[in-house]
Amino acid sequence: MTESFVDVDGVRLEVLRIEARDPKAPPLVFLHEGLGSVAMWRDFPARVAASTGAETIVYSRRGYGRSAGLPGPRPVDYMQAEAREVLPRLLERLGTKDPVLIGHSDGASIALIYAGARLPAAGLVLMAPHVFVEDVTVASIAAAREAHRTTDLPQRLGRYHDDPDGAFRGWNDIWLDPAFRGWNIEACVPDIAAPMLLIQGEDDEYGTAAQVETIKRLARTRCELALLPECGHSPQRDQPARTLELITTFVRSAGSR
Repeated sequence: MTESFVDVDGVRLEVLRIEARDPKAPPLVFLHEGLGSVAMWRDFPARVAASTGAETIVYSRRGYGRSAGLPGPRPVDYMQAEAREVLPRLLERLGTKDPVLIGHSDGASIALIYAGARLPAAGLVLMAPHVFVEDVTVASIAAAREAHRTTDLPQRLGRYHDDPDGAFRGWNDIWLDPAFRGWNIEACVPDIAAPMLLIQGEDDEYGTAAQVETIKRLARTRCELALLPECGHSPQRDQPARTLELITTFVRSAGSR
């Protein structure tokens, strides 16, 4: 396991890399949630790497973790830019080809946009993805803003981000911007050729099953759906054993294609 920084177009990105034990397994790339980072995945990527034998890459997007800070507010199309510009260049710098993208929340949406642009991927694992904006999502993000103002949330975020306030505002402000209510990436789904595994918690406070059901309805490739009981927005934390099992089985099938 090695930790380093990779320069992408002059921007320093924090990267964690775990070497492969199985050279036949497709490489895995973890894409974190809207307030995530390398550290906020905790030990889950290492557990997936151990279970699959795959080379595993985890990185913090700009504005998160130990990566460079944001130059200003995020635009509405920030996930499209990450998927179509930053991620392909990062993979090129790392020499990573045809990965299985394992995305959570915003990271899952980025994975969808990447694959929908017909960029190479062996598979997609999408945990709590967003393809459109729901009222429940906006309400929970508004509640997070209040928690950031009135609780020790900034101090807790400081364990994971060099600039915790910048990381929070970069996520919270754009999702609560009225201009973001029309954000929708459903059109990406029919163009995805890679197989998909959709994992959704039945008690997700940031989105409903309508998100994954929409993806499954629009998909033209193999698409597996797992709805997990007693699970909120983070399957890797709320149902880690079941989520690990699902991902391991999927990665093995993607590697055998």
